Amino acid sequence: MPFCKALLAILVLAAGLAKPLALDRPNVIYILADDLGYGDLSHAGGKAPTPHCDRLAREGMRFTDSHTTSSVCTPTRYGIVTGRYNWRTHLKSGVLWGLSEPLIPEDRLTVAKFLQLNHYHTAVVGKWHLGLGWQMLPNGEKRQAKTGPTKGDGWQIDYGKKVDGGPLAIGFDESFIIPASLDMFPYVYLKNDKPTEWATVTKAFHRPGPSGEKFEAIDCLRDFAREAGQYIDARAKAKGKPFFLYLPLTSPHTPIVPAKRWQGKSGLGSYGDFLMETDWVVGEVLKALDRNKLVENTMVIFTADNGCSPQAKIPNLESQGHKPNADWRGHKADIFEGGHRTPFLVRWPAKVKAGTVSDQTICTTDLFATLDDIIGNRKKLPDNAAEDSFSFLPALLGQADAKARPFTIHHSINGSFAIRRGKWKLTLCPGSGGWSAPRPNNAKKNPNLPMVQLHDLESDPAEKNNLQAKHPKLVVELVQTLAKAIKNGRTTPGPNQANEGHPKTFDKRLLAKFPALAE
Repeated sequence: MPFCKALLAILVLAAGLAKPLALDRPNVIYILADDLGYGDLSHAGGKAPTPHCDRLAREGMRFTDSHTTSSVCTPTRYGIVTGRYNWRTHLKSGVLWGLSEPLIPEDRLTVAKFLQLNHYHTAVVGKWHLGLGWQMLPNGEKRQAKTGPTKGDGWQIDYGKKVDGGPLAIGFDESFIIPASLDMFPYVYLKNDKPTEWATVTKAFHRPGPSGEKFEAIDCLRDFAREAGQYIDARAKAKGKPFFLYLPLTSPHTPIVPAKRWQGKSGLGSYGDFLMETDWVVGEVLKALDRNKLVENTMVIFTADNGCSPQAKIPNLESQGHKPNADWRGHKADIFEGGHRTPFLVRWPAKVKAGTVSDQTICTTDLFATLDDIIGNRKKLPDNAAEDSFSFLPALLGQADAKARPFTIHHSINGSFAIRRGKWKLTLCPGSGGWSAPRPNNAKKNPNLPMVQLHDLESDPAEKNNLQAKHPKLVVELVQTLAKAIKNGRTTPGPNQANEGHPKTFDKRLLAKFPALAE
């Protein structure tokens, strides 16, 4: 949609929202862990103590069939913020990097912008990983490190200027972020879209590159916890406006660097210690709500962007009785369940019954529609907003859910697709689509592996028995559903929307067998 039309739609939306605030509109805190698996939390069988996440489960609702839109970082974050599948953008596989351009255009209605229009104050604290429009030094200048070697890219950036296309441009009133993953340079904080210091030295948190002298990976969780707590305190004093805090953490993603106070505490090594520190951040958020008496009408959501990474040394953890991805097959990057089935906890004492469990299938795109359902303005949303978002509010309220999503689309690091409907999951590749065996290149060369996999997740949650040969009609039906979802530019009801190109990640043999998947 051209910018002027999008702006007009937003102005119309804003005009329609000029009415008294509902008294029960909750504050919303969305905590996103990084590479944390379904089985990592202690209430789900994990061996590292996670008392604060356990408290959320005890005092709220736990979803057992929650999925990220992708099994890697950036795509899931895009889906959370926009309510739209990432493969509708130019990002058809993989992730962005620290120097990547913004993935979300400024004229797209995001969750944050939508909440601003509904009289919320909005903030993001943590890992961004959605691209930033860095400003460059004049005349092609590239600086050298102040001391030591000059490594990596990003020395041409003017760290004294604000970025374009950052959080403030797409609906956040405040921000305190790092650009991407904690192992992707440049290693600097940005506060309200401006770096807090110049990157003047080379540091290596896996990948060597420009870093601020004060920046240390081991300090990030502490700094994010401090900023989140201060934000909650400030909003409590301001009163009058509900707030939305998006808190995407950097842990337990690599580098696995638990602070000194957590080292050796879990009995599981550094990964278990890092889990405990991740849980501590959740505890600091809950403390801030407690001291400000904001518990009752604040919705706290805790989830993760994908499953546990093999960098955590999963076999070693499992030998100690800790199953990061529970009994699901695969891990981060995979199309298998371990890649995208993650914890999802919701505490909202005013509305959600404590100690409840839901087996409804939900997805991380669903935040947008759920908040819209709470506010009650679904009919006023522009047609090109929240195209793949379904409300799970009825599930939170313990009601039969007429709005439950009819199917869910999964995506792996190499762009492989799967579609889930009820108990059936059709995977449109012969292997993992990611990092576990059979890896994509090997799987395609194996004549014994069919091009698609059909699993009954009720009887075969480990995805061991491929039933595609026994249910050919179901395979075709699910393929056609996926093809229609791609072509229509949306999975929710409404006028068709345009994708930014067709997701050309399907194998040629697959397209020959199922031409509906072709552009």
